Amino acid sequence: MSIKILAISGGLRVGSTNTALLRAAKEVAPAGIEIEIYEGIRDLPYFDQDLEAEPPASVVELREKIRDADGVLIASPEYNYSIPGALKNLLDWASRPYGESFLTAKPVAIMGASMSQFGTVRAQNHLRDVFHWLDSKVVTKPEVHVGLNGERFDAQGALTDEFSRGLIAELIDALVALIERDRVAVAA
Repeated sequence: MSIKILAISGGLRVGSTNTALLRAAKEVAPAGIEIEIYEGIRDLPYFDQDLEAEPPASVVELREKIRDADGVLIASPEYNYSIPGALKNLLDWASRPYGESFLTAKPVAIMGASMSQFGTVRAQNHLRDVFHWLDSKVVTKPEVHVGLNGERFDAQGALTDEFSRGLIAELIDALVALIERDRVAVAA
C-alpha cells in the first residue's frame, strides 16, 4: 500500500531553502512514498473565526489535503526565534473548528533550514508545542536542522550536502514507520 505525505513549507520566497528541503525529501523518499508539496499557503486569508462556518475555498482545499494525507512533513525557516506567521496561520486554519482538526492524531515530521548555525532549532521547538496541543503524533528523531545554507545548497537551490540529505531520508523513514504503526493499530 502506498503512503501519501503532504509537505508544507513555511518559506514563501521563490528561492526558499525550506521548499528546497521538501524537494530533496521527494528525491530521497523510497518507492511507494508519494510526497505532494502544498502550494497554496499564499492563498490562505488571515485566520478569522467569523469565517469558520463557511471557510474560503483555499481553506477547504487545505483541510481536504491534510485529511487525505497519511502524514504531514513541515519544513520551516525561523523568524524572530519562532515560526513564520504564514505557517502559523496555516496551522490555525487547519486545526479549526475546535474538535474537528484533521491534524489530531496525524503523524507529522518537522525539519528546517536557515543561514544560522542553529538551523531552525527554536522554530522547530515552537512547532512541536503547537502539534502537542493539536494532539498530532510528531516524529522526535532524527532532528533535521540544516544550518549555514550557503554551504549546503547550490546556485539552483538544490540541497547538495549529503549528510543533510541522509538525515532527511532518515526523517522520512521515521515518519513512514509512524504511519505504518498507526495503520496496524487501527486495523487491530
